[in-house]
Amino acid sequence: MTTRLHPAAVLYAGVKPLPALAACEHYAGNEKLIRKALQLQAELGQIFDITADCEDGAPAGQEKQHAEMVAAMICDPANKFGRVGARIHDITHPHWRDDLDIIIGGAGKSVAYIVIPKPETLDDAAIQIAALADARKRHGIERVIPVHVLIETHGALRQAWQIAALPHVESLDFGLMDFVSAHHGAIPASAMKSPGQFDHPLVARAKCEIAVAALGNGIIPSHNVTTEIHDVSVVKNDALRARNEFGYLRMWSIHPNQIQPIVEAMRPSFDDIQHADEILSAAQDASWGPIKHEGKLHDRASYRFYWELLQRAHSTGMALPDATLKRFFN
Repeated sequence: MTTRLHPAAVLYAGVKPLPALAACEHYAGNEKLIRKALQLQAELGQIFDITADCEDGAPAGQEKQHAEMVAAMICDPANKFGRVGARIHDITHPHWRDDLDIIIGGAGKSVAYIVIPKPETLDDAAIQIAALADARKRHGIERVIPVHVLIETHGALRQAWQIAALPHVESLDFGLMDFVSAHHGAIPASAMKSPGQFDHPLVARAKCEIAVAALGNGIIPSHNVTTEIHDVSVVKNDALRARNEFGYLRMWSIHPNQIQPIVEAMRPSFDDIQHADEILSAAQDASWGPIKHEGKLHDRASYRFYWELLQRAHSTGMALPDATLKRFFN
């Protein structure tokens, strides 16, 4: 019997695979909201990550207590999937190093990732990433902790490609509100919501440059929030445009109502999944050599495309056939 080689074992020689991240990143700023998000995550499964927010979530003067709460929540038994990250303060805030020390000291073995906000330059991001490494060393944490960098300033956008190449960075996130504000009124407020956020040339340019920098460095581009929290059709349409027009593979949520429409928008179609399954199954049976499917030639370049599509379907909770699960995800 011929051994079936898994796609991850053969398709990425000399090619960096994208990190396997959920399609939705949900932000929660206090203990009540974090617990509510954890409960929803337990119900829906690992289709979204939770980011506990030490930046906008921490009341002024209570940064230490807030960071301690975040570390405790990351270690809480309710965090059954281990998919809770934390956003620290930006480099200009006096508490950012303490944020790192408290979170890594209290939850370094469990925190899913660290989000770095508002770097003005490549050096800003590099300094905070180096401080994270120092905190790991100081607290005896051997595991690498991934970093997500929030691009929301002119300087960070200008150096997005270099920032994406920094050690341990697995996501570039677009911060729409701060980016528009940084233009001092040159971009209208209408560009902070749809359709302006997709149609205004300066904002669309920023979205494209961030997506290109991320994907060009083998990491995930993550799209900004939608301020609409009641009309889920608006949320889903924003996620669809982010995915289909700008290449974003992940999107922020700021309200539980937004999670499901974001995940649904980021999912491949069932027809695409069936097509991918047929091609990958035939390729695996052919030991990953070239095949002909429906009159078209396929090789490892297209196999990578369809394998990542199939992984995205799995990570967004799509119901896959048992044979597909057994073949590729067992």
